[in-house]
Amino acid sequence: MTSATAPGKVILCGEHAVVYGQPALAVPVRQVEARAILTEMVEGEHGCIFIHAPDIQFHGWMHEIAPDNPIRKAIQLTLEMIPVQDFPELKLEIRSSIPIASGMGSSAAISIAIIRALSGHFDYLLPPEIQSQIAFEIEKLYHGTPSGIDNTTIAYERPVYFIRGDEPIPFEIGAPFQLIIADSGIASSTSEAVSKVRELWSKDKSRYENLFNQIGSISHSAQRAIKAGQIHLLGSLLNHNQELLKAIGVSTPQLERLIQSARENGALGAKLSGAGLGGNTISLVTDETSEAVLAALHEAGAAGTILTKVEV
Repeated sequence: MTSATAPGKVILCGEHAVVYGQPALAVPVRQVEARAILTEMVEGEHGCIFIHAPDIQFHGWMHEIAPDNPIRKAIQLTLEMIPVQDFPELKLEIRSSIPIASGMGSSAAISIAIIRALSGHFDYLLPPEIQSQIAFEIEKLYHGTPSGIDNTTIAYERPVYFIRGDEPIPFEIGAPFQLIIADSGIASSTSEAVSKVRELWSKDKSRYENLFNQIGSISHSAQRAIKAGQIHLLGSLLNHNQELLKAIGVSTPQLERLIQSARENGALGAKLSGAGLGGNTISLVTDETSEAVLAALHEAGAAGTILTKVEV
């Protein structure tokens, strides 16, 4: 048996603007993960893989499911990178504690867990850049025109400064900081949100490119603040980023309720995280404020919360 995991992720700043060439920052979230477990079957037909994904009620032989199925694609692309010609029948079990449709990278994490399990099973571990490249191809099946930030952050498992089309830049942080991720209870479709913003951009390019440029500037400043350990400055930047995301049109009344509640109860900064139109908010907190903010978020209607620490 071979088992491999991949963490979730949240975007700190840069959502939507990243699709238009601006930088974004994201961090891994290790409190949740996708897991892929490979079991070798002694008896069975060589080269066959049975997929068992109970969390999404999916079961079936790989060769019997559609060629564009993301799980099948993840297996195929990984096997193309591994020098193995024949293997005993395998069972692939997929589990995930990452909330779906919430901007936490669940699809990319599942792909990378599969990539790691397969490559590890055949003693041919693929480096993070190859894991990321494979997962990006699969993200296209899920999201249409993904930015690439999910697969990059999850594959490297480090804070990442990301500009689409450039090499990702994992970076060190000057001091640990804590985030509360709050689920709005409303599913968020990345493809729907990206399509909405693209339509609005096409009707008023000047206004939207100005908004994207401002968000890009925030990402630059936020990276410097994180590297310097300036957590209070980071909080102000997150708040500013939220106002721009609201202007872009991807915030909602429920997201705003959670954000306002977090700020009023001690969060240094709070914003939506991910595509918006639902999904999650993130709140920057300290040891002294985390308990009050958690309670306030639940009072404001959060469907669930995760307290995570971004560490050196």
